[in-house]
Amino acid sequence: MLQFISHHTERYTYLDSIAIALEGGCKWVQLRMKDATAEEMKPIAIQARQMCRKAGATFIVDDNVELVAAIKADGVHLGKNDMPIARARALLGKDFIIGGTANTPEDVRSHWMAGADYVGCGPFRFTTTKTGLSPILGIEGYRRIMAGLATLPPRDGGERHFPVVAIGGITATDIPLLLQTGVDGIALSGAVLRASDPVAEMRRLVELTEQRHCETK
Repeated sequence: MLQFISHHTERYTYLDSIAIALEGGCKWVQLRMKDATAEEMKPIAIQARQMCRKAGATFIVDDNVELVAAIKADGVHLGKNDMPIARARALLGKDFIIGGTANTPEDVRSHWMAGADYVGCGPFRFTTTKTGLSPILGIEGYRRIMAGLATLPPRDGGERHFPVVAIGGITATDIPLLLQTGVDGIALSGAVLRASDPVAEMRRLVELTEQRHCETK
C-alpha cells in the first residue's frame, strides 16, 4: 500500500497535492497541515474527504481527533506529541482507523497495546517535509522494527498482524529494499511533488509498490 501525505509548496496547495495523488491512483491519503488552526483545516478536510470518497480512497486526518469525528473521515494519525492512542480510541470507538508514529520497537509495542490499527515508522532518512525528526532508521532500523513484531502479544480474537508503514524522505529507488524488510506500506510526499510530472510519478510509484509488495510476499 502506498500512502500519500499532503503537503503544500510554492506550486501546489494541499488540495492540489491530494488531487495529484488521487489522479495517480493512490488509495490512501493523509491530510497533514501542522501549522494550520482547526478553523483553517476544517474546510480543506471536508473537500479532501469528498475527493477521496469519489476516488474510493481512504482519508486520514493528521492529529485532529475532533475533526475526524465531526466530518466522518476514515481515521486519524497521531504523532508522539499528539493525543494518546488509547484516549483517541476511547473517543472514536472501533469504527475509525487510528495510526501512530513510531521510531523504535518499543514505540510499536506501545501503540499495539493501546489499540492502534497501524504504525507509520520513520524517518527512513532526513526529510524537509517534517520538523522535529526522530533518529534516522535506515534499512537496518526497519529490520529491527519488523523483527520486534514477533514479540507482540495477540489482541482480541487472536489478531497479531500489525501493519508497518515506512516514511521519511523515501524515493522510488528505496522502495524495493524497504519492502524486502517486510513493511506493509510506503508513505511519501516530496518524491511525487518534486517530479516534473507528479501524476505520472504517483502512478509509477503505486505500480512499483504493488509489484514489489507482491514479489516479497
